[in-house]
Amino acid sequence: MSREFTLKWLAWEVTRRCNLRCVHCRCSSDETSYDGDFTTDEGKRLLSEIAEFAKPVVVLSGGEPLLRDDIFELASFGTSLGLRMCMATNGALVDDEVCRRMDEADIKMVSLSLDGSTAAIHDDFRRCPGAFDGVVRAAETFRRNGRKFLINSSFTKRNQADIPDVFRLAKSLGATAWYLFMIVPTGRGQEIMDELISKEDYEEILEWHYRQERDEDEILMRPTCAPHYYRIAPQMAKVEGVAFQRRSLSFSTGGGKGCIAAQSICLIDCFGNVKPCSYFPRIAGNVKETPLREIWKSSALFRELRDFGKYKGKCGECEFLTVCGGCRARADAVYGDYMAEEPFCSYVPVRLQAKGTGQKAQG
Repeated sequence: MSREFTLKWLAWEVTRRCNLRCVHCRCSSDETSYDGDFTTDEGKRLLSEIAEFAKPVVVLSGGEPLLRDDIFELASFGTSLGLRMCMATNGALVDDEVCRRMDEADIKMVSLSLDGSTAAIHDDFRRCPGAFDGVVRAAETFRRNGRKFLINSSFTKRNQADIPDVFRLAKSLGATAWYLFMIVPTGRGQEIMDELISKEDYEEILEWHYRQERDEDEILMRPTCAPHYYRIAPQMAKVEGVAFQRRSLSFSTGGGKGCIAAQSICLIDCFGNVKPCSYFPRIAGNVKETPLREIWKSSALFRELRDFGKYKGKCGECEFLTVCGGCRARADAVYGDYMAEEPFCSYVPVRLQAKGTGQKAQG
């Protein structure tokens, strides 16, 4: 029996315009990126199409979504259709009036980006002096207005040593949840391939995350674009002889597993192109030409990503395939083949160890 894949989370890139110029930006955004934005009427038609097909969490993303004059009109319209509307912002434009309009539009959750525990680290990553102060100010504004928010933090070699301090700062700022992003080298991120965290450090960071999450009872935590965590967490829990129970997030991707690109999530960019996830540049179709429902159900790209029997290399041999899957976007960025093995995983599957690869399986 074929498995049913339900769209649970959708990122809509409402614009590529942005007031920052981050080193890792998946869509190479800057202040001049105007072309392709949906008109207000086109945006409402898209939201109506989404609501007729599914009821996913819809994240208004960018670029910087607050640069759109009609962003709250679109958010309100989505809410009226029964969609759970959320927003991802860098925080620079957040003030009390923005909070009031978020409340009016019934935006369920908003995320901020924080990539360093100090201005020197964060502003270097975001290529904008004052960006750190803007995030802290936005968090204080959200807290003052009683608005829940989560924090996304992206890491490369340049800021990986700061991970524990970023986590502590996210907690002190009052975030509901903290997402640790292991960057995928797409967009402007292709220019910093030499800054990608090593396999060995990757493993250590995720082991740190497991210990932190295991003992954490205040803030919710999730590693993102790090599917091997769904191998590492049960491995470590087994060694410790504990039953590791993860707390649920109300507006997460709903995956409960590693890579869920094209399985329960997708992205619609500002040109209408549908992609497997926010970091996957390949196009499955365009909503201005083909209904989203048809693209989701019938796209050759999406169907291939859902066929675990076609996964290659270590991923195809791995006993954790269905709970991890390896990052398909990272495989594509590094090897030019999205079905190839996860390039930043050091684990050797039991099956390959049994075949005498000469490598020792971890865990």
